[in-house]
Amino acid sequence: MTGNGTEPGAENETAWKRRGTVGLRRLTAARPARDRPDGPPAPIRWSDFSLVPVILVLMAIGYAVSPVFLTSGNLISVVQQSSELSLLVLGQALILICGRMDLSPESTIGIAPVIAMWLVLPADGGRFAGLELLPAGAAIPLCLLTGAVIGVINGFLILRLRVNGFIATLGMLTMLRGLHVGITEGRSLTDVPESFRYLGKTDWLGVPAAVWICLTLFAAGGAALAYLRPGRALYAIGGNPEAARAAGIRTDRITWAVLALGGLLAAFAGILYTGHYGSVAATQGNGWIFQVFAAAVIGGISLKGGRGTLFGALTGVLTLQLVVNVMTLGGVPALWNQFLNGAIIIVALVISRFAGGERQE
Repeated sequence: MTGNGTEPGAENETAWKRRGTVGLRRLTAARPARDRPDGPPAPIRWSDFSLVPVILVLMAIGYAVSPVFLTSGNLISVVQQSSELSLLVLGQALILICGRMDLSPESTIGIAPVIAMWLVLPADGGRFAGLELLPAGAAIPLCLLTGAVIGVINGFLILRLRVNGFIATLGMLTMLRGLHVGITEGRSLTDVPESFRYLGKTDWLGVPAAVWICLTLFAAGGAALAYLRPGRALYAIGGNPEAARAAGIRTDRITWAVLALGGLLAAFAGILYTGHYGSVAATQGNGWIFQVFAAAVIGGISLKGGRGTLFGALTGVLTLQLVVNVMTLGGVPALWNQFLNGAIIIVALVISRFAGGERQE
């Protein structure tokens, strides 16, 4: 016991937390703030509205191409399709701000629902033979847990084994895709539990529930980045990890948590997507990672870390979905979608290069 009646370990822990808090304040004050000159990053900056004119132009083009574009049915369809992609972008944006990248969400959005269904569906009597180890009500928790575990494994590879993050998550993407095909034997799963269907099909106040959920998550994430100490620490870690570590920030622990959160959000996107379409396609998520990075970059998220806001990332998602919708209404064949995705990525990188004023290594 110490003189003030506390245990020595508790006193050391309290002192450590105090030093960490002071260190983070000193770090924020010492280095130039990229997102806000006078304090923690703002949840929304004026520069985040840079895509608004583009969105308005796309809407005008869409109306010129087809009067159907501005109908409530079409616009609701656009925002619902954006909601599924936006959850992947939300997780990727947090990881990029932290100075890392993760390619595996493209596969997580498919494999997480597959594993959940594999464990709860009956072994016979259906098109897909499951293991029936757990009740059907456990499907959603299992799906979310699978996504979080994938993120934790990525964190172990990157932070403990010190494997290159790009290569590690690329390998995870490939492995999970192969696991998806192996479990489903290359077939789509249509025996979807009712719990999966609810969030993807139901409407709240005339708008799909998925849209409200995504807006809430983006708002909560933006507030956390701006006003909570762990959120502000992401910018410090992404901007200068060594300085952040010297300031008392537990960089590895926070980065690991963000990678797990990215996997969790990808699995949640899988729930919404599966519920929306009523099945898990054999190719679910294929090619999405290119759209994820394109949306994040054109939305102002830096590939070098430490810069960007979630509001900007959300406008990037909406921009991409409007482009696809305008092309569809204009009768452009879907065979050109891959070309379009590649062109958008290149344009996004060029915009990022000149907007940031830094070379991209």
